[in-house]
Amino acid sequence: MNSDAPASRGKMLALLRPGPFRRYIIGSVISDTGTWMQVMAQGWLMSTLTNKAILLGMVNFAAGIPTLALTMLGGSVADKYDKRKILIWTQFAQTALALILGILVYTGQIHVWHVVVVAAFLGICIAFEMPAINALVPELVKRDEIATAIALDRSVFHGSRLVGPSLAGIFVAWWGAASAFFANAGSFFALVIALISLPPRTLGTAEEEEQRRSGFKEGLRYVRNDRTILSMIGLIALTTIFVFPFLSVMLPLYVRNILKLGPERLGLLMAVSGTGALFGALGLLSVARDHRFRFMTSAVVLVALALLCMSQSNSFLLTAVSMGILAVGLSANFGLANTIVQERAPAALRGRVSAVFGLSFFGLMPIAGLLTTGLSDLIGMRTALGISAVLFGIFAVLILNVAGRTGCEKTGAAVPKTEAQPAAVA
Repeated sequence: MNSDAPASRGKMLALLRPGPFRRYIIGSVISDTGTWMQVMAQGWLMSTLTNKAILLGMVNFAAGIPTLALTMLGGSVADKYDKRKILIWTQFAQTALALILGILVYTGQIHVWHVVVVAAFLGICIAFEMPAINALVPELVKRDEIATAIALDRSVFHGSRLVGPSLAGIFVAWWGAASAFFANAGSFFALVIALISLPPRTLGTAEEEEQRRSGFKEGLRYVRNDRTILSMIGLIALTTIFVFPFLSVMLPLYVRNILKLGPERLGLLMAVSGTGALFGALGLLSVARDHRFRFMTSAVVLVALALLCMSQSNSFLLTAVSMGILAVGLSANFGLANTIVQERAPAALRGRVSAVFGLSFFGLMPIAGLLTTGLSDLIGMRTALGISAVLFGIFAVLILNVAGRTGCEKTGAAVPKTEAQPAAVA
């Protein structure tokens, strides 16, 4: 804790007073809960359709390829056009996709290829939704409230991980997997209603509006010249390659084949992970700017050790504790990295900068998912977990150590005169 914490809590309470940001957050709570219900139900469904980890990786690969191909276009569109309308249409599209899967599961006609095809269309939605929603949150608050707003947004997202998988475990056990897909389809309307209620973006200066109409290369140029953002991209890329495939792709097989447990325990493990992620996100409110890199290095060490414990675990309790610790570290680092990027990005380029940053996760996830699941099938899941833990810990600590020693947090590309220089981070 530090002296910034009380002020941060005051900003948090101020943001939760009636206004656009609170309406957005309420819609996100409901929508994100439905999303996590589907994530759990789809993972369990896939584990009943196949025992091959690489086929689970194929689902992520199918979603990731269109995301990788279209995200920069999505960032440019987010800067040029109304982010609210972009997000409303992506919510409608995802509603339709959830209904399609739900109907296929309910009628007993679901096959692996159905999930793969739907995942590909979902990847198109993500390519436009991700940069738009990342750039929207800072527009709903003042510049000095961005860090608090992102911490709250991440807290809601991860808090829904506490509720969604647990609900999905109950739904799947009592009414079948289709019910979780139908529940997710209905949850999107809460966010649609919130988005409709938001005011339009305030127009900037002529220079800013002209910059919004420039191409995606402008965003790439800004990122290339800001070594702090490049460091954050490197950290998230390592996390995507070595850690996330086990959490987002292989966890159902880990629970089913290694721990020999059912969907209720899978839901509980995802809820434990959500609890840890919630604490990690809330913890961002108490991290001082000049302690950020040291805090992130400690989080990396925790994640590596937790993943190593999971590679050796035969116990639900040990796995749950490890997943909780791992989630705290991941959530904190993702939140801090995103905060640093959003604070430094000029408003007129925020969609494109968010798109480049997002590619370090969404762009690499399909490739990482295939490589890691293929490695797991080849050498065994436990061995693959252990190797990933060691490699992630070494390379992530090196990136943060080099970043701190070179003082890269104090460098950055020049921003337009119409916007204040991003605050330095440490």
